[in-house]
Amino acid sequence: MLSRMLMSLLNNLHVVEKLAESRPIRRAAQITAYAITKAQIVGRDSSQRVLVPDAAAGPRGERPSARRRGRRRQATQESRRDVCQ
Repeated sequence: MLSRMLMSLLNNLHVVEKLAESRPIRRAAQITAYAITKAQIVGRDSSQRVLVPDAAAGPRGERPSARRRGRRRQATQESRRDVCQ
């Protein structure tokens, strides 16, 4: 019974227009629009950060740990050459 009465009110154009003009409903719509826009901006920034290598990365987009491994490998190879000579 209550759900039927609520549905009849929500299907009434005049009631819906009055609700849309009320301050709480307008404020709720503003907050919702703000949250959606903010989420889109954060998502766009995150995807750009993933796609574009950051300043901490090396010249080829490597991470610092990859550069350390490369330097360690190079040092190991040089030490092997020194021992073999």
